[in-house]
Amino acid sequence: MFRVIFACVHNAGRSQMAAAFFNQLADRQKAEAISAGTEPGARVHPEVQAVMQEVGIDLSDVKPQKLIKELAKDADLFITMGCGDKCPYVPGLKRDDWPIRDPKGLSPDEVRTIRDEIEERVQSLIANFPTSAVAAGDLASQDLS
Repeated sequence: MFRVIFACVHNAGRSQMAAAFFNQLADRQKAEAISAGTEPGARVHPEVQAVMQEVGIDLSDVKPQKLIKELAKDADLFITMGCGDKCPYVPGLKRDDWPIRDPKGLSPDEVRTIRDEIEERVQSLIANFPTSAVAAGDLASQDLS
């Protein structure tokens, strides 16, 4: 099972959107994503919940969780989104950083733009994976450029 962890500061916006898109688009028998934060909030930001609901993803029952080394140790890929040096270093874990703006407190249009950028990045991640291990059948045939 290929595992990716998406991490941001509060685990209430960017990383939640990324994990939700990944889990929706990837073949769940071959790959999964989790998300976490260095300073987790109490809940997913309402503005994030609203724009994700627009695309059929319900984050209302999702609870932010703390990013700890033990959580990341079983992952194959670690993608950070603004937590910088606060994100733990996990030896042997491939790491990438997506410089994406924090959606907290932004207008619905701004949060939609962030949501769409995250979805595009997740689609590209899945499409460009070295094997078809994470791609769901219907995603592999889509033009993601």
